[in-house]
Amino acid sequence: MATENTKIGLPNSERAPLPGARRVGPADPNEVIDVTIILRRRSKASGRSPRMEDLGRTPLNQRRHLTREEFAVTHGAVAEDLARVRAFAEANDLRVKGESVPKRSIILTGQVSAFSRAFDVELSRYEHPMGAYRGRAGSLKIPADLADAIEGIFGLDNRPQATPHFRRRRTSGGVQPRLASTSYTPVQVAQAYDFPANLNGAGQCVGILELGGGYTDADLNTFFGNLGIPKPQVTAVSVDAGTNAPVGDPNSADSEVALDIEVAGAVAPGANIVVYFAPNTDQGFLDALTTAIHDTANNPSVISISWGGPEDSWTKQAMTALDAACQDAATLGITVCAASGDSGATDGEQDGQFHVDFPASSPSILACGGTILSATGNQINGEETWNELATGGGATGGGVSQVFGLPSWQQAANVPAAPNGTAGRGVPDVSGDADPNAGYQIVVDNQPSVVGGTSAVAPLWAGLIAVMNQQFSHSAGYLNPLLYAAGPAATFHDITVGGNGGYQAGAGWDACTGLGTPDGAALLTALTSATAASAQAGSGI
Repeated sequence: MATENTKIGLPNSERAPLPGARRVGPADPNEVIDVTIILRRRSKASGRSPRMEDLGRTPLNQRRHLTREEFAVTHGAVAEDLARVRAFAEANDLRVKGESVPKRSIILTGQVSAFSRAFDVELSRYEHPMGAYRGRAGSLKIPADLADAIEGIFGLDNRPQATPHFRRRRTSGGVQPRLASTSYTPVQVAQAYDFPANLNGAGQCVGILELGGGYTDADLNTFFGNLGIPKPQVTAVSVDAGTNAPVGDPNSADSEVALDIEVAGAVAPGANIVVYFAPNTDQGFLDALTTAIHDTANNPSVISISWGGPEDSWTKQAMTALDAACQDAATLGITVCAASGDSGATDGEQDGQFHVDFPASSPSILACGGTILSATGNQINGEETWNELATGGGATGGGVSQVFGLPSWQQAANVPAAPNGTAGRGVPDVSGDADPNAGYQIVVDNQPSVVGGTSAVAPLWAGLIAVMNQQFSHSAGYLNPLLYAAGPAATFHDITVGGNGGYQAGAGWDACTGLGTPDGAALLTALTSATAASAQAGSGI
C-alpha cells in the first residue's frame, strides 16, 4: 500500500544530456532556482476538456471565444491542486514564488539541494559547445498523491532549448538562386501578396516571443522612418528575468528580434507590438507563451514564434504543455504562428533522418514555411520552394510529425506517412518569402541588413492576421481548419516547384510550402463569407 511519501515517475519527463555534452561535476547545491509546475485543467479534472475540432470547424461569424475571466473559471487550475502543491513545497523547504489559475502554473523557488530531494533528481553541471548548463538525466519523481494533478515540471534543467530561424543574406560565395534578383521591404512583400490595403491592424495586438537578443528604439525609428510610416507602439515584457538585451551584433539574436518586430509592424503598423523576452530554456519558452496568452493588459490576438528545434530535442512533457497552451490560446480566440525551420527536411539533425521543427509541428499552431519570391509591385513574377542546401545555405523546414497525429483537417491533404510510419501532422500549413537572397530589408544594430528565413514568415502571417482581425467582429483565433477548407485555388498561390531536401512541392498541400503563400484580399473575403456547411465539408470533419 502506497504511503504519502511514495514517489512515482512523472510521465514523459525523461531527459538525456545534450549530444556532445560533458559532465563536469554536481550542480551547486546552494544555488537558488525557480521551477514552474504545470497542473491539469479544471475541465480535464471534470472530463470536459476543450475540443479543438469543434472550435476549428465553426465559421468565424459563428464563433464565440471565451473571455479570459470565463477561461479561468472553466479551464484554469483546480484550487485544491494548487493547495496540495503548496503543502508539498512547504514540506520540502521550497517557497511559492507565484501562481496563476489561468496558466495552471505554480512557481516554486529554493535551493538546488532542496529540489533534488523533492523530485529525486541528480542535477549536474555540463559543458557544451552551445554553452554550459545545469542538467539532469532520467525521469523526475513526484509524490503518488500528486500524480493526478501535475502535468509538467520545468526549470530544473536550463539547457538552451531552441534556435532562432533567421538567415542573413550571404555577401559572397555560393550560387545565387534562379529567382533571386533583389530584396524587399516588408511592405513590398505584403503588396505582392495583396494584403488588404485599407486595413492597418488598428485595435489589435501582436505578441512576439523572443529567447535572446533585443532591439533599440533608434533602429525602429530608422526603419519605420525609411518606410515613411508611423512606428507602432512596441512594448517589452520581461518573463523569468528575461530582458530586452541587444548585444550589438547583427549575427546574434538581435537580427531575429528586429526582423520579427519590423516585419509585423510594417505589415500592421496600427497594431501594438508586445515582445515577451524570456531565457532560452523549455521553462522560459513555456512561461513566455503562457504569459502572452493570458496577458490581460495587452490582450494579443495573434502570437508570432520564430524559435524552435527538432521534435526529438524536446521532452514529451514540454511538447504536451506547449501544445496545451496553444489550445488555450484557440479557446481565447488567439492565433499562434510559428516558423517551420530553416534547415530543410532534416531540421538540421545529423542522423540522416527527416525531422520536423517544434513548436511548428503542434496541430494547434499555424506552421509557416518558406519560398523564394520574385515580384514587382503587386505582380508575382515567380515563386518556388526556398532551398539553398546545395550551396551551404538553408531551406524551408517541412515534413511529418512523429509526435502529433494527423489532424482531421489534413485528412484530405495527402500527407505522406511520417518517418516512423505513422500518420502524422504535416508541416507547414502556409508559406511566405523566406530566402535571404530575396529577403527583407531591416535595420538592426544601427545598420541596414537583408534577412530571411522562416522567421520572417511567422511575423508576416501574424501581421496579416492582425489586419484581418481588424475587419472581423472578433479575432479569428484557430484558423487551420478554415484555411484548409478554403483551399489553395482562390486564396493561396500554390507553390509547385522545388523541394526541401526530402520532400517535393506539388499541386495542393505539400510538405515544403503547405497550402502556399497568401492572396491576402482573397483570403479575407473567403474567411469573412465562410459558412458552417462549407467549413465542415472542406475540413474533413
